[in-house]
Amino acid sequence: MEERVGRPWHVFATYLAAVAGIFATTGVAVEVLHSVYPDVPELTLVRTLPGLLAGSLAASAGLLLTLMLVVRPLDPVRFRLLPGGETGSTLAAAVLGLLALGQALDSLTVLLGLDARGSLQLIRRVLEGTTGPDLFGAVVVLGVVAGASEEIFFRGYMQARLREHWPPALSVIATSVSFAALHVDVSAVHMVLALALGLYLGFVAEATGSTLPCIVCHVVNNVLYTLQTALGFNIVGRDANLIAVVAGGAVFVACALWVRHTAVALPPAEEPPSED
Repeated sequence: MEERVGRPWHVFATYLAAVAGIFATTGVAVEVLHSVYPDVPELTLVRTLPGLLAGSLAASAGLLLTLMLVVRPLDPVRFRLLPGGETGSTLAAAVLGLLALGQALDSLTVLLGLDARGSLQLIRRVLEGTTGPDLFGAVVVLGVVAGASEEIFFRGYMQARLREHWPPALSVIATSVSFAALHVDVSAVHMVLALALGLYLGFVAEATGSTLPCIVCHVVNNVLYTLQTALGFNIVGRDANLIAVVAGGAVFVACALWVRHTAVALPPAEEPPSED
């Protein structure tokens, strides 16, 4: 079989197009919100639940529209949107590993005094006390839509395409850095957390050969985080958070090892030629 020539730069061009698309869709979302709430200043509006949900929907739309407009062919195989080598226990361990890593990192930010900075604090403040239809909307938008769209773009498109030209580790790192850059804020805390989660999700994608477990992991993580924040189920106190860091770290390592050893290696699938 003829070896593929390494031309990964179109992947980063698509990423930049997606960033531009997010700016465009966010601008549209802000205008729509302002027309619905004309008496609320725009700066105040984006710090409310409708603003948070509209911004999340706009970002998801920017990512998916870019793929639809730029990438050819839109084939599930090349996005690795088919079942891979994951068993039921592998998928359960992958989900638990992400939850454990997320809690350990969240508790670590509390111990370091970084939890009251940046966009994460804004998200917590907006979600706290949310109930009823508002909570349902937050779960759907922040949990399902955002989680699935980010995984389809980053692990399904970006990492899978880079994997065609680069070694797995380099593909995971480059994709995770790009994923983290999309979560940049003034304190950089959100970006660092996104980088860590992205590296783990990239590992899961490579271990299983599929994007689907990553989508499940990301959606479950976002849904539970949204519910936990809205309902006020947070770990309080230095000692409790220290225990959460140690226990979460141990569970994460155990789950990562389980995923690595239980995922079944699959032969590479036949893929249609790329035109993007």
